[in-house]
Amino acid sequence: MPPLKHYLLTPGPTPVPERIALAMAQPIPHHRAPAFEALFAEVREGLKWIYGTQGDVLTFASSGTGAMEGSIVNFLKPGDEIATVNGGKFGERWGKIGKAYGLKVHELKVDWGKAIEPAVVAKLLKDNPGIRAVCVQASESSTGVAHPVKELAAITRPTQALCIVDAVSALGAMPLPMDEWGIDVLVTGSQKALMLPPGLAFAAASEKAWKHNETATLPRFYFDWKRERDNQRKNQTAWTPAISLVMGLAEVLKWLRELTLPAVYARHERLAKASRAAMEAIGCKLFAERPVVSLTTVCSPEGIDSEKLVKTLKTKYGVTLVGGQDAAKGKIFRIAHLGYFDDLDIVVAVAAIERALADLGYKKFPLGTGVGAAMTVMAALEA
Repeated sequence: MPPLKHYLLTPGPTPVPERIALAMAQPIPHHRAPAFEALFAEVREGLKWIYGTQGDVLTFASSGTGAMEGSIVNFLKPGDEIATVNGGKFGERWGKIGKAYGLKVHELKVDWGKAIEPAVVAKLLKDNPGIRAVCVQASESSTGVAHPVKELAAITRPTQALCIVDAVSALGAMPLPMDEWGIDVLVTGSQKALMLPPGLAFAAASEKAWKHNETATLPRFYFDWKRERDNQRKNQTAWTPAISLVMGLAEVLKWLRELTLPAVYARHERLAKASRAAMEAIGCKLFAERPVVSLTTVCSPEGIDSEKLVKTLKTKYGVTLVGGQDAAKGKIFRIAHLGYFDDLDIVVAVAAIERALADLGYKKFPLGTGVGAAMTVMAALEA
């Protein structure tokens, strides 16, 4: 019998709340009409709030990778030097984008599961004063690692280098106050903690970054942030926006204000701690040494291929998780808890993992062990 219900517990896309889906189902206004301008003005202010910035936050019809590419082409020149933190598939992407545009890339490789040491970045900048950007993930979702963004921003602040941060699986799940920390470029996407379908990317830049923009000569057209900023300050977009997604975004930002960001961050922290406790209770090791609150990355028990585990979870129990990539394929699995997740979603995920592991021959714990550990943590941390 196929599963009757299906549960999406991936680190993107994440579930879309009914409230948001209904907002997106409303009749679409024309994107040059006053009604859309009023909606977009509301969205622009809401994005500044969640970003923690007084500057403009730009909205694009794009995936998060489009914003990553834009953060390179809008602030650099051909031949410029950049540093990229490569500790996973998305850190690797920074280097690929830089090389595609002819930049000299200083790649700081970090073992998967580990975070970059700030001292390593500080030494690289001291030894290579020509570096004009340091590119890093706030949350490396391929490994579940949180990189020390606040410390890296402090290191780049007195230099000419920009601190460029991919927060696609971080913004809305954990504090990233852009102005307070001195982050120069912060990008994210719609399909993670912002609880929307894929299709929107967001980007903000500091005054320091906009100074770089004045001399940047890398080719750009659609992702020309200055042109987009000029248009969006008029509550318009340079090109046709993803209107329905913007309508949903307005409802997301309204809802987050109702919930309050401290409460949202506390919920993510609670779910992360409960997931970690559950996995450790059934004898599974955690993969990330400095874990994010967005997802929990778990080492598959010895003798259990995580790809088989993920397949069993989906086909037998209707629970969709994701496994590892590249060298981690077959070795790890990832439990998402960013965005529209609550305590009982984690109970479902843990219960399904227990059953699937038992099906695959890992029976070193009584069923319910992980669920009990998760519920104990959640009860203790309940707001």
